[in-house]
Amino acid sequence: MPDSPQFPKLPDRSSPNQHRPVNPWIEGLQTIGLSIFLALGIRTFVAEARYIPSGSMEPTLEINDRLVIEKISYHFNPPVRGDIVVFWPPESLTQPGKRRDAFIKRVIGLPGDTVEIKNGTVFVNGEGLQEDYIKAEPEYIWGPETVPADHYLVLGDNRNSSFDSHSWGFVPRENIIGRAVVRFWPPDRVGGLD
Repeated sequence: MPDSPQFPKLPDRSSPNQHRPVNPWIEGLQTIGLSIFLALGIRTFVAEARYIPSGSMEPTLEINDRLVIEKISYHFNPPVRGDIVVFWPPESLTQPGKRRDAFIKRVIGLPGDTVEIKNGTVFVNGEGLQEDYIKAEPEYIWGPETVPADHYLVLGDNRNSSFDSHSWGFVPRENIIGRAVVRFWPPDRVGGLD
């Protein structure tokens, strides 16, 4: 019988695969690195936690409330009247050498709206807003002014104790970081924000 050609021997599939030993230090560093990357990615592009440092949004938000700010929806839809937004204030409000802190206020005027504040009422395009969320009626007069394109007029719910658009002007669209959606602290006030 003629000799049959020699074929290489195939690996035995019934035996467990042979693995190289894993260095626990490298595995740990990879896990930590991936965790940091995901956390920063989520905080930068999806959502982040913020706390309330002042009483400018009382009674809706109280000092030391903790909120989740979502950052995705405004990539698809513009802010609407009533949204509570976190934004970077105009650079002119930040003293040189100081850190620029984000503000949180309620959107009142949309691009193209004419806003006026008088007789304790906010008027948008001549119609008085029904605002059951404010602490007290505004005791000041402002406007009428028209909100420029790609800008928003924002006011604190504590109208008489809020450093907001009536003091320094309109917020450019690109300064808006995101929308406050959920309060997660303190436990007795956990819930969504309308």
